Amino acid sequence: MRPSVSIMPSRQIVGVRRWARHPWRLLAYPLVIAGIVLIAAPLWWMLAASFMDQGQIFSGDLALWPRVWVLDNYISVTQLIPVYRNLLNSFVISSGHTILSVFFASLAGYAFAKLEFPGREPLFFLILLTMMVPPEVGLIPSFVIMSALHLVNTYWALILPGAASGLGIFFMRQYMSSLPSAILEAARIDGCSEFGIYAWIVVPMSTPALAAWAILAFIGSWNDYLWPLVMLRTPEMQTITLAVPSMEAAGFNIPWGAIMAGSVVAIAPLLGIFLAFQRYFVAGITLGGVKE
Repeated sequence: MRPSVSIMPSRQIVGVRRWARHPWRLLAYPLVIAGIVLIAAPLWWMLAASFMDQGQIFSGDLALWPRVWVLDNYISVTQLIPVYRNLLNSFVISSGHTILSVFFASLAGYAFAKLEFPGREPLFFLILLTMMVPPEVGLIPSFVIMSALHLVNTYWALILPGAASGLGIFFMRQYMSSLPSAILEAARIDGCSEFGIYAWIVVPMSTPALAAWAILAFIGSWNDYLWPLVMLRTPEMQTITLAVPSMEAAGFNIPWGAIMAGSVVAIAPLLGIFLAFQRYFVAGITLGGVKE
């Protein structure tokens, strides 16, 4: 009678061979974990500090958990700034900016990816050059234009500038270049207009890229600080990102606990949006972000 021999499943054999060929992958997991800790530690301390009083925050030891839970910081936020109006301002501005940015980026991306017209390559090269210009360079010209249009201290002053992004056009062009041209040619033969092809064929096929760029545009507009600081004049028009650092202090006693609580309130919507649409974001980045 033959002795029983345990045979390793084929999947396990393949896995062992893969790890043997690439032993450096063993270092990947500790590096990834270390990176997660470095990124998440400040956010965790901000959340913990929002429930601490001033004495606990400056106690000298880096407390990662409140010894005594305090809710006064969140109450102070509502007393120091019009937090609900500031959140509404941020949602309106970021949503309007995102809608325009996605529309212009996808429309221009489709034109550069699938249409032939004179000067297409030089014009696309000029758009790429705009990505190399720091946004601070256009600060004064943009302010002069908004002032001439009497849009200072309005929502439109923060929605319109930057709605057509060079990065967004490049991102959408790279994704749409991978779409099958045969489907578009069949639609043209059937008599569909170019805008109809864009609206009814290209946009549905580009949903992952559109969602990814929408998340990036929304987060960028929500976190913007310099441009709202220049354009907004009254506390009622301020965004939450601008209002939290402007909390007034009583003498030299800066309300750091309230500032931490306001920061938590400011980033909570972003985390919720990202977690809700992260699969679309990852799909858009991995499938189309680098395709040619």
